[in-house]
Amino acid sequence: MTTEETIQTTDTTGAGGATGTATTTGAAGAGGASCTALTTFTGDALPYAGGNPFADYRSAELPFAGLVDLADRRLGAGVIAANDEFFAQRENLLLAGPAVFDPERFGHKGKIMDGWETRRRRGASAEVPHPDPADHDWALIRLGTPGVIRGLVIDTAHFRGNYPQAVSVEATAHSLSAAPEDLLDPDVEWTELVPRTAVGGHAENAFAVHVERRFTHLRLRQHPDGGIARLRVYGEVVPDPGWLAELGTFDLVALENGGRVEDASDRFYSPPEHTILPGRSRKMDDGWETRRRRDTGNDWIQYRLVEQGAIRAVEIDTAYLKGNSAGWASLSVRDGEEGEWVALLPRVKLQPDTVHRFLVNPIPATHVRIEIFPDGGISRIRLHGSLTRQGAARLAERTEAIS
Repeated sequence: MTTEETIQTTDTTGAGGATGTATTTGAAGAGGASCTALTTFTGDALPYAGGNPFADYRSAELPFAGLVDLADRRLGAGVIAANDEFFAQRENLLLAGPAVFDPERFGHKGKIMDGWETRRRRGASAEVPHPDPADHDWALIRLGTPGVIRGLVIDTAHFRGNYPQAVSVEATAHSLSAAPEDLLDPDVEWTELVPRTAVGGHAENAFAVHVERRFTHLRLRQHPDGGIARLRVYGEVVPDPGWLAELGTFDLVALENGGRVEDASDRFYSPPEHTILPGRSRKMDDGWETRRRRDTGNDWIQYRLVEQGAIRAVEIDTAYLKGNSAGWASLSVRDGEEGEWVALLPRVKLQPDTVHRFLVNPIPATHVRIEIFPDGGISRIRLHGSLTRQGAARLAERTEAIS
């Protein structure tokens, strides 16, 4: 997306933030501005009047499909510090799913909100009652895995009149286990991703990021105070080549190692990206499940490995898929975008709620395709192997270029 591109957004509330085009903002970086605002929601949403609280939620079609949420807690992300969380805890920022609103839920501090909410700031005296323009609240977010950030969503759902006037976001590259005091050291270099930008209440405020760098942590600021329901950080995983080299054998398709889903035949019940999440599935919708086929076809997922590697062992897990697991599965691989598909695992029978393990002949590959017959689903796939010399060299070169 160029710095001149804009996306139309619509204010569905009729109050605050008219329909308009996004503006290009941000500190100049390599090749242009650091970000493009994809939405232009401003001002309050109308007070909640009952019924579905999302009926007047302001959102837009966003271009982040297929990208990983680098701030997904299932990858190890966390909000490690905040200067204030008086009304609502900072950890809520990264909860899965949309924010929940209960109009009757109050505590001894006031309305309980599903998000991060700070107290109201005040000025220095009766003569100067308003906050200083520089006043703000902040939170430090550790990404679940290092990566290049392509987009940010700062969601103010249900914060109708108590959202921040503006937000800003910075990023840095540090050890993933860095303590808050390490990141707050004045010598740490922060890169501005989103400059101070006005946002709207009860809205999905989105930004495309144009900084080709590998980051591990974010600093989210709200000016001068207020509440944010959710933070989503969309991007591409960039693993540590040295760590993978020391591991030797690892899961070449794991999301946390840089694997990704390129395409799939069906996303009806749950997304195929679930199949490469860490850990085992904990419930049925934590895997990939397709609709019931009424034809003679079959379903499939195509993956891109972290880099060229040789797979030596395969795990196909159908955990919690008991009456709807796939009946059979097969695997094929190819090397490069134009390579020929070669069978890696012939069609094998799958059992419900079971881990299936297979040893295979290693073939250098960059892509893998699993086909399930006729439909149903799997919860996880693990492709254990190691990078080839060429794959390791390309990964190291690419990582160094953006570090």
